[in-house]
Amino acid sequence: MSKVTVVGAGNVGATCANVLAHKDVVKEIVLLDIKGDFARGKALDSWQQAPIDYYSTSIKGTADYADTANSDIVVITAGIPRRPGMSRDDLISSNAKIVTSVTKSILEHSPNPIIIIVSNPLDVMTYAADKASGLDSSRVFGMAGILDTARYRAFLASALNISPKDFQAVLMGGHGDTMVPLPRYTTVAGIPVTELIDEETLDAIVERTKKGGGELVKLMGTSAWYAPGAAAAQMVATIVRDENRVFPCCALLSGQYGLKDLFLGVPVKLGKNGIEQIIELQLNEDEMALLNKSADHVTKVMGVFNDMNVL
Repeated sequence: MSKVTVVGAGNVGATCANVLAHKDVVKEIVLLDIKGDFARGKALDSWQQAPIDYYSTSIKGTADYADTANSDIVVITAGIPRRPGMSRDDLISSNAKIVTSVTKSILEHSPNPIIIIVSNPLDVMTYAADKASGLDSSRVFGMAGILDTARYRAFLASALNISPKDFQAVLMGGHGDTMVPLPRYTTVAGIPVTELIDEETLDAIVERTKKGGGELVKLMGTSAWYAPGAAAAQMVATIVRDENRVFPCCALLSGQYGLKDLFLGVPVKLGKNGIEQIIELQLNEDEMALLNKSADHVTKVMGVFNDMNVL
């Protein structure tokens, strides 16, 4: 795979393109935005960084979908960001129209790309892109769990004063307040995190993780971008390298965990074909109850999208 398109040259999209360029695993990145000069400026700035940071990936900014032709992977970050007081779900009416339009425009020039959704509300926007594309569901999925587990691991690293490199974690469910961090599947260099931290502190970190995006919106007045952009870039690099790494992603369930016909965050194996496998964990009764609660919320938001008749 040699060509990746990132739709949306705002903070998240530009960060994704820049981080991916630094990984030096693709030949070309196209950064597309309705503000063509804005995209061209971001791309040019990143290209001028190449001699300093030693990468060869070219970056082209454009407003023309024709420049995205024959893209292997497309990352969609387009949409309005969250503002203070807004939930991710508040964005559905505006961003659903944007994501469906972008998806259809991309497919006019790239018949069978892998599409990664970053736009919020993430779960329903992934559903919208899937419906608009008609692609196999293994090729349309969302970036959420990688970001959420990164926040979870970062908070744990600070609390324990241990490098974030040594943390592994699983997080499931919707991208929002109903997400389901799983302490039972959280380890530090193979050691269960419950052996290193007290229950009260761990519970507080889990709650902070659930509201991690909102915390940043309150601090900055807009959504985060460094970690989300880097998370999307990590997904792209994993697919390009065909690494078959296991990440939590927003994927279409077809009976796994007793759920079907909805997009929800679950652990998957990512490789050259996109989602190579959805991994089904043996959740206990409490964990399953939390996952079902999250699924109910996502289903309701999907219903809001269906009622909009965007497609």
